[in-house]
Amino acid sequence: MISLKEKVIELNQALKGKTPQESISHCLDVFNNKIALSTSLGIEDQILTQMLVAINKEAEIFTLDTGRLFPETYDLIERTCSKYGINMKIYFPDYIDVEKMVNKKGINLFYHSVENRKECCGIRKIKPLKRAFAGLDAWICGLRRDQSVTRTDMQLVEWDEGNGLIKINPLIDWSEEDVWKYARENNVPYNILHDKGFPSIGCQPCTRAIEPGEDVRAGRWWWENPETKECGLHKK
Repeated sequence: MISLKEKVIELNQALKGKTPQESISHCLDVFNNKIALSTSLGIEDQILTQMLVAINKEAEIFTLDTGRLFPETYDLIERTCSKYGINMKIYFPDYIDVEKMVNKKGINLFYHSVENRKECCGIRKIKPLKRAFAGLDAWICGLRRDQSVTRTDMQLVEWDEGNGLIKINPLIDWSEEDVWKYARENNVPYNILHDKGFPSIGCQPCTRAIEPGEDVRAGRWWWENPETKECGLHKK
């Protein structure tokens, strides 16, 4: 019996040339109840939610509530669950960790250094994600290669070393145009901030609208260099 890590090569071969829906369906069959969609509520993850529900409405979908999200994001959670008749799992950070961090370094500590920002992401995102991953063998997410300089080498199926899981990126080869074409044609609910210049949406104090011609990830942690703009969820 091959290990999960060794299964990555097998899956990439099996899914070569497959549509996102075919890839999702195949992975659901392979991993059964040990796979979940981790959604950030971005347009890509909203598309994956629509695809996943159409294949298996009982498949697990979860998101992280960092405590610093936009009001529009909370509204989207409600609209999405209502439209598809699902119960999205929501994971929160440990309040003791948050209190300790904020009382020591300030409410907006992330603006002061990359280290502070990564600490905040670690407490509000990474630790809750570890709990969400408990018992899983694989997770699905909405990464695309053209989203960021940090994502150009990512593959359809990867080994997530940090979490000891297989990561599936069904939309890895899609362009932004592909994404919005599908969303419009399938009436996928999305965050209204996308219509206000926010292509990538995270925590409210760490996200801004972008200017014409800017990279799609320019509005995330805009005060940092492009090479540091990951929260740690997508390390190889």
